[in-house]
Amino acid sequence: MTQTDAARVARTGPYAVKVEAGKDYFWCACGRSASQPFCDGSHRGTTFRPVRFRAEKEEWVWFCGCKQTATPPCCDGTHKTLA
Repeated sequence: MTQTDAARVARTGPYAVKVEAGKDYFWCACGRSASQPFCDGSHRGTTFRPVRFRAEKEEWVWFCGCKQTATPPCCDGTHKTLA
């Protein structure tokens, strides 16, 4: 894997997850995890690393599924521009 490799699109829409206050979540940045939208270690051997998200309160969070967001780990609507 090189720095120019792109993340895999896991899904062309966000994952809605109700997060728990004070809990850490590790978002999959590579798109290879079988536990989407969260990391399962499938990035090992690549340049990708999971992104830590700490929930400050219990709420719904929309985690990016296309892995192309400019605001990781949250969806920014980039999936709407994918072919």
